[in-house]
Amino acid sequence: MSDWKENCPWYERAVFYHIYPLGMCGVPKHHIDFVPGDVPEQHFKEMEQLLAHLKRLGVTALYIGPLFESEGHGYETTDYYKVDSRLGDNNSFKHFVEACHKENIRVVVDGVFNHSGRSFFAFQDLKQKREGSAYRDWYCNVNFWANNEFNDGFSYEAWHGYNILPRLNLWNPAVRGYLLDVVRFWCSEFDIDGIRLDCADVLHFDFMKELRSLANRVKPDFWLMGEVIHGDYSRWVNRDMLHSVTNYELHKGLYSGHNDHNYFEIAHTVRRLFDRGGLVREGKLYTFVENHDVNRLIDKVNKTEHMKNIYLLSYTLPGIPSIYYGGEFRLHGVQANGSDDAIRPAISQIQYQELAEKEKAFVDYLAMLGQAKELLPALSIGTYEERMLTNRQYAFARVSEGQTALVAVNNDESAAQVNIRAESGEYIDFETNERMICENGTIALQLPPHSGKLLVKGGFEGRDAGKKEVLETEKPVSEKELDKNSVKFEGILLKEGIDSEEILDGLTIYKVELWKTEDKPRYRTALYFSTTSASFPEDAAKVMVADSAKGGNWFADFQDDNTRYLVFRNQILSYKIGNEVQKQEVMAKCRELGVRESQLN
Repeated sequence: MSDWKENCPWYERAVFYHIYPLGMCGVPKHHIDFVPGDVPEQHFKEMEQLLAHLKRLGVTALYIGPLFESEGHGYETTDYYKVDSRLGDNNSFKHFVEACHKENIRVVVDGVFNHSGRSFFAFQDLKQKREGSAYRDWYCNVNFWANNEFNDGFSYEAWHGYNILPRLNLWNPAVRGYLLDVVRFWCSEFDIDGIRLDCADVLHFDFMKELRSLANRVKPDFWLMGEVIHGDYSRWVNRDMLHSVTNYELHKGLYSGHNDHNYFEIAHTVRRLFDRGGLVREGKLYTFVENHDVNRLIDKVNKTEHMKNIYLLSYTLPGIPSIYYGGEFRLHGVQANGSDDAIRPAISQIQYQELAEKEKAFVDYLAMLGQAKELLPALSIGTYEERMLTNRQYAFARVSEGQTALVAVNNDESAAQVNIRAESGEYIDFETNERMICENGTIALQLPPHSGKLLVKGGFEGRDAGKKEVLETEKPVSEKELDKNSVKFEGILLKEGIDSEEILDGLTIYKVELWKTEDKPRYRTALYFSTTSASFPEDAAKVMVADSAKGGNWFADFQDDNTRYLVFRNQILSYKIGNEVQKQEVMAKCRELGVRESQLN
């Protein structure tokens, strides 16, 4: 199973994080109210601070959009070749994608190709020149004998009748050619990894086929996902069109099946879509419990306790799981009076830190599920088998060669004893590392109220396996234990960058990673540590390597509650977290010391 990822596309084993950037960054709602300054907006730099949080959650792909320059909410595009200036500029977004890629996080953006905004150059030309416009056939059903509420002197087809969104004529080869060039531009200029097609359920099928052909050429693993609400998803998900679409059918079942104590609804949906002979015969659907168009999950479930099981199912049933920004903090949000503001809130980086601490237990639970998706091939490539079903209890298996992941959930106010058909052998509880034996083809589980379990048989030795190479005198500690230690400093130290190991004696090392680089030494040992020693910055400055024969100036990277430190040999640099001026001063000094931009990122 060691090479399973090589044979599974990145998008079919991904955990997505979905950001609605115009809302999250709190920009002016209408572009007309935006007054650009002399310096471009820096929201992408702010978003880079989220990457550590995403890594903690086990996120491997980011869906961010809409991003094209627009008039308001982002879906009335005015310039397909420009990042919305309320967020930043093209260079800052390019830098952001590079930072994501450095952290092995793929980036997918919105492609708004069904309609444009009224300020788009083609529509403006149509307004000015009417019948004489070279772009009169770029829009659907233009009628110069009619009018509209804008008094244009003509009418046209618009998305759902909203005339701020005139519908592009995708039957016109010139329009399709223009939009395909847009995709080429975003691939070559920003190196994006995929596009989520807005309103894919009404896009021209021939256009999507041309788009798939282009995707196969510009980037072999380029991902196309479409927004589709209802219908036979296989019409869109096939080898000629899209790789995936939004799974609204399962989205509805996940919360209503819990509210109604009706696991039959969820199981029926899964059978209809994914079982042998199901509708989805190729690819994986995009599983979501929240997005920028629906109310927050906590406001749709009858009991907050349902949320863990809903996420457990979203990660373990066939599909591509995702988190909508703020969902990991169980944020509230309900659409009201035609406004989506409540479900697209502004969240600052400081608020992210505060919310992560407040909802630590739930964030940790999603991080555990992200780890399961990373470590267990059965959750990405395994077949689906229903094993047990009642109104309030449900169990299924994901089975791949050499591994079985068994999932059981209880949707009752009382504990439940369940007997589940299972292959004989040893199973490991992924969350707790508890081991149990299945004999005679049945495993008996005691499930507390509103709870679930993920059991693994084969190819898995426990979540702590491989972490015992830290130090013989020290052992990894849990995050709960770290909290008790009143951590002062926490960060990363590269073992090859110190010339004395004595400093390690005062650290609690809770994670070790081996990093492969293009430099020498080719492999570096990253020690994730915490320490309560007030003198640690000074102590680290004494042992950092500063030798051109050993790689030049090495540094340690860590922080306390308020300050970020970059410590070199006999030199301590620091800045207050959130102070961009201080940060840039520190970055400039790092460059003087020979630190490359790729490392500063």
